[in-house]
Amino acid sequence: MSDNVGIVLVSHSVQLATGLRELLGELASDRVRVAVAAGTEDGGLGTSYDLIARAVAEADDGAGVVVLPDLGSSVLTAVTVLEDEPRPGVRLVDAPFVEGAVAAAVTASTGAALAEVVAAAEEARAFRKF
Repeated sequence: MSDNVGIVLVSHSVQLATGLRELLGELASDRVRVAVAAGTEDGGLGTSYDLIARAVAEADDGAGVVVLPDLGSSVLTAVTVLEDEPRPGVRLVDAPFVEGAVAAAVTASTGAALAEVVAAAEEARAFRKF
């Protein structure tokens, strides 16, 4: 792995996040570290403070980390983690979960800086399907 921006997928569902990580792996190969913080500690639906904190550390390859939550309490839990355990270069991104993650991964795979990866993820909100 090179020093590319990492990505953390925060989701209520392990299946949703791991499926998205699989897709990102196809698009960004092994150039981007993608960590999953999904479900609860016991494998149920929900979010976990500890899983998010560990995923942020896992995704940090030295160039920054983009944290993409799916909805609701995953946002609140991610905000709490980042406030309690601030790390330089970690940004919570307000973007659509799938489209934002794809845009972030593709941009990060080019070696783009954190600000560019964040912008790409946020711009995904404007993607039209037809």
